[in-house]
Amino acid sequence: MSLRSSPERSDRKKELLRDDGPDLQDFISGELSEKNKWAEYKGTLKRQKGERLRLPPWLKTEIPIGKNYNRLKNTLRDLNLHTVCEEARCPNIGECWGGGEYATATATIMLMGDTCTRGCRFCSVKTARQPPPLDPDEPYNTAKAIAAWGLDYVVLTSVDRDDIADGGAEHFAKTVTNLKERNPQILVECLTPDFRGDLAAVEKIALSGLDVYAHNVETVRELQRHVRDPRANFDQSLSVLKHAKKVKPTVLTKTSIMLGLGETDQQIISTMTGLREAEVDCLTLGQYMQPTKRHLKVEEYVTPERFAHWEKVGSDMGFTYTASGPLVRSSYKAGEK
Repeated sequence: MSLRSSPERSDRKKELLRDDGPDLQDFISGELSEKNKWAEYKGTLKRQKGERLRLPPWLKTEIPIGKNYNRLKNTLRDLNLHTVCEEARCPNIGECWGGGEYATATATIMLMGDTCTRGCRFCSVKTARQPPPLDPDEPYNTAKAIAAWGLDYVVLTSVDRDDIADGGAEHFAKTVTNLKERNPQILVECLTPDFRGDLAAVEKIALSGLDVYAHNVETVRELQRHVRDPRANFDQSLSVLKHAKKVKPTVLTKTSIMLGLGETDQQIISTMTGLREAEVDCLTLGQYMQPTKRHLKVEEYVTPERFAHWEKVGSDMGFTYTASGPLVRSSYKAGEK
């Protein structure tokens, strides 16, 4: 797990956004000198009709399992909690971007069960119109477990629960409140659904005491209908991020974009521009990986050099922090090993 507890917590928000914070090396192990051969890679990077791309060398990396992995995983199971992904060695690195059979575990706890009411074409999380009811003890149990671990940063996320009146916003808020009561020093990021555009639900979480409000737009505006569930769209997601900042100006807002789905450079620039106009603070860009054969194929493997280009573009646009790389995911910089 990507977990580290630090005795110095007073300035963690600034540390979170430092330019010299963790980089791609914090996510991979193995001999990184091989990267000097990446430029010589002659394999196909853009998919032709009817073919399936082979994994390029920069994605063939070992994902390290920290010494606390088994201990924390067992605690989660004992308390009937979920991580976003429970397996290691995933080129997809899980998160809400698929979680295929090799997904990795992070310090990201998934609330409200493991079954989603939506069916995005990039995501392999289980779906159902009527998932099991919420566990009323989950906010308390989650806070208890996280506080006991002594972490200084945690990400709380969830499936979509369109079957619940407020989408589970109160459940989120209770978890944050319980956690902050137990450990006021811990930084909490909530990676939330769009709540069908219900801004009252967004406000409930934004005012719960969290430090980072995250919601993923997932892809460029032009590919939304192709990639996401029809109940999601770019403007609805943008309204979530705008409202969180409106009701709590001091909160950091954050979103993520997958590359490799067929988007153009101009579409990426336009999408990033729209996010900056909405005053989004932090942006991550990462490589889309197909979780199963039933999901969207990878249209292109974006090179590390191109990801570095988009990181510079983000910085030049004025994002407080931009993380861009093949293995970067939405919890990037959420913690350190």
